This record gives sequence, structure tokens and C-alpha cells, in this order.
Amino acid sequence: MKRRALVSVSDKRGVEDFARRLCELGFEIISTGGTAKALSEAGLTVVPVSEVTGAPEILGGRVKTLHPKIHGGILADLEDPDHVTELVDQDIGPIDLVCINLYPFEETVAGDVAEKEAIEQIDVGGPAMLRAAAKNFRSVTVVPSPEYYDEVLAAFEGEGQVPEEMRRRLALAAFRRTSEYDAAISGWLGDGVERETENPDIEAWVFPEHRAVSYERVSSLRYGENPHQAAAYYAEVGADHLLSGVEKLQGREISFNNLYDLDAARILLADLTDLGGQAAVIVKHANPCGAALGGSVADAYRKALASDPQSAFGGIVALGGEVDGDLASEISRVFTEILVAPGFTDEAREILSAKPNVRVLVAGPLARSLLSSKYVTGGVLLQRSDAVEDDSEYRVVTETHPSPQQMGDMIFAWRVARVVKSNAIVLTRDGATVGVGAGQMSRVDSSQIAVKKAGERAQGAAAASDAFFPFADGVEALAEAGIGTVIQPGGSVHDEEVVEAANHHGLAMVFTGRRHFLH
Repeated sequence: MKRRALVSVSDKRGVEDFARRLCELGFEIISTGGTAKALSEAGLTVVPVSEVTGAPEILGGRVKTLHPKIHGGILADLEDPDHVTELVDQDIGPIDLVCINLYPFEETVAGDVAEKEAIEQIDVGGPAMLRAAAKNFRSVTVVPSPEYYDEVLAAFEGEGQVPEEMRRRLALAAFRRTSEYDAAISGWLGDGVERETENPDIEAWVFPEHRAVSYERVSSLRYGENPHQAAAYYAEVGADHLLSGVEKLQGREISFNNLYDLDAARILLADLTDLGGQAAVIVKHANPCGAALGGSVADAYRKALASDPQSAFGGIVALGGEVDGDLASEISRVFTEILVAPGFTDEAREILSAKPNVRVLVAGPLARSLLSSKYVTGGVLLQRSDAVEDDSEYRVVTETHPSPQQMGDMIFAWRVARVVKSNAIVLTRDGATVGVGAGQMSRVDSSQIAVKKAGERAQGAAAASDAFFPFADGVEALAEAGIGTVIQPGGSVHDEEVVEAANHHGLAMVFTGRRHFLH
């Protein structure tokens, strides 16, 4: 009896060659719709599914393969004599191979598409056949993607059959694919249904009772945060992610810590782009050690580097504009793990090629996603991403009012403080950081670290605190260093005391009304 292969694919890459080689191996090809048409036009003999089932495709193609003659042939356990007898009694031929890939639902809903069109891209028969074939992997070879064509053909051509170990692995791939597919559909449908809720306080459409998310491995990593920790990078299926559209021009493999720092650098770059001028960011251990705005990319980079050149050693540099040869030469003088910018001139590429270990990436700023997450043991904390608020709501609470220049520096410091680990104090002058105090348990300690980093540059600088000052001591420490203005959320029970201290030292202080903790 001829072996039979059911081939019905949306992604038709390589399917003609795959089916042709199956025919050469003695397979009879069963197919549907567009796949049958493509294979027939390629000169292959194809048996339409309707000929197997004795029933036409109906409902505009919605029902084609949902039939006992198809699913019986797929699900029959050929090691079970009763199954074999029943196949004979029902005149159902076994199907030995199922090659299916699904309607492109994820790609369809990634754009602006009408609900009706999205619904038509929800595959029903495809997932049913994949699951059936995967369940019955002891008797059936399931091929859920073109990436497996060569491997499957090599097994048939070399051994005459696909080994059970490979069939088991292909079954796993099939179940993973249907799981991803269902997650994408439920996520899209959930957005539509739950956005209509009349309870905006809990934002049920953002935080549904059940949330199915699927991730696919983008790359294996040499190790994690430390060499003894195995690691890999996964991205949410169907979503833009950290490396979406990123082109790597040169350099070593990107590491776990590189990726974490790269995320912080590109997000801060995006936060600064609407403040005017070119932006540059230098990140070390997920904290910015330098950030600046300048009249040119080179000017911004120099100002960012000057903020803390010692900490910048081995950092991630993210720039908002094209890198030319002169700037590439400057950057090459400082050990840099990653350099990311929206473009590089030919001269810049040639200069950077002399530093082959530097990872050079072509990419722009990275907009924050709607949600951010933090993993804890056995669970995930999910929250709305920390968005930039409207600065028109800020209010001056001291007798001294800031000048426009001072207000600009405060807003710049406030943007940077949002991406500094709490407790965070950021000092800025002339559109550049001059001191950053990060990750301290005491806000006073963060203030003292920022002042120490700034040195003489603290004179007249603007300070941003990611949360309110619980007491006046933090403001006192800043004032003693010569800080001229302070921006903070306000909201402490001791606000009156804090404002009084600011007035005593002649500081201008602004309350934003919003905290920006980052743990």
C-alpha cells in the first residue's frame, strides 16, 4: 500500500520541492485548496481532500478536512489491531505524514485590520490536524514548519522512515506551535472583549483574569549574569521586542547582561528624544552613568562621557543619530561593550572594524511597551509601563522660581531619574548628567553619591529625586553641595519641612505629583 502524506500549508516556502521528493519516495499526496493548486501547477499528482472524504469543501473553505476519512486516517494507532480492523471496515486509509502550517493570524492582526478579516485568519482544521498527528506520533510524522523539511526528507531517504525520537520531537514542535497560535488568538480576542468593560478602575482589558503569552527562543546565550548560569533570550511571539529590526554589524555574541543594559539604554534614549537636540546615553549595570543632549551626536556623546568617564568603561553607548568617522574614532578610545545608533557611515564602520570585539548595532530608540513585568518565584508581576507625564501639571512650591534654563535641566534630570534604580538622585547641568546616585537604601546616601560624582559641577546643578524626600536631610545635603534647583514628586508628610529647607537655602523646588521608583 502506498504511503500517504497530507500537505496543506499557508506558508508555501519549499513545499513544491518537499512534495516532489515525497512523491519520489512513493508517497501519495493529499492536499487542499491553494496548496493543491500550487502542487498541481508544479506538475505533481495530487489527490484532493474532497476525493478522499467524498464531500465537497463547504462554507467558503471553512470545512475541508474535518471528516472521519481524514482524522481517522491520522489518529489510527497502527500498532493496535482493533484500530487497523476498524480502518478496513470503514474504508479509511491511514495517513503517514501530515505537513501543516497555519493561517497567518499573528501577521494579520499585527497591522490595522478589520475584525472580520482577523476572524477569517483563525485556522480551525489546521490546528486540529496538527494536534491529531502530534498525539499519534508513534504512527504519524507531523511536519509543522518548512524548517523541518530537509530533516524529514533526509530520514526517509536514508532510513526509509522517520525515527521515533524525531517523530516525538516534531510532535513537541507541533504542540508548541498550536499553543502559540491559541495564545495569539486569545490575546487578540481578549483585548477586543475586555476593552469594552465598564470597569476602567481595574483596567480589566489590560489585566485579564487569565493571560496566555507565548515566547520563542531568539538565541542561546553563552551564560547568564554569571558564567555558571545557563541562559537564553526569548521574545514574546508576535510582539516587537528588544532585538526587533536590529542589525548587528560586528562584534562578539551579545551576552545576557548586554541585553539587559541595551534595553535600559534604548528606552532612556527614547525618553530623551522629544526634549530637543541629539541625545546620547551611556549605561552600566542597567543604570545610566551618562546622558546628555547636544547640538550634534558628537557633542551629546562628549557631554555624556564627561558625566562619569570612569564608570563608562565597559558600558553600553546608545546614540540618537548617525555615527561618522570622527565620532567613531572618539568612541574607539574608550572600552565599549556595545555601540548602538540608527546609522554608521562607511568611514565609521571601517574605523570600528579595528575593534572587532565591540558589538556594533544599527537601531534607534526603543519605545516602552504598554506593560512591563518582573519575574518572581513561580509568578510574574505585571504593571503598566512607567510613562512620561505631562509636565504642564508640575508646580513650583518654593519662593524662588526656576529660570527656563533651570526648568529645562530639571525636566531632563527627571527623565533620566525614571530609569535609575531606586533610590535615585540625578544631577544635571546644561542638558547633561553630572552625577548619578543609584540603588541606595537611603535617599541621603544617593544624594551624597551623586554630589561626590559631580564634584565642583554640583554648583548650580539641577537635582531630580525619583520619590519624595521623607525628611529635609536629603535636600540639606544637596543644598550644601551648591545645588540650585530640585524636582521631586512631593507627597511626604514632611513636605512642609522639606520646602522650608529649600526656601532657607534659596533653592527652587518643583513638585511633579508622580513617583518613579524603579527596583
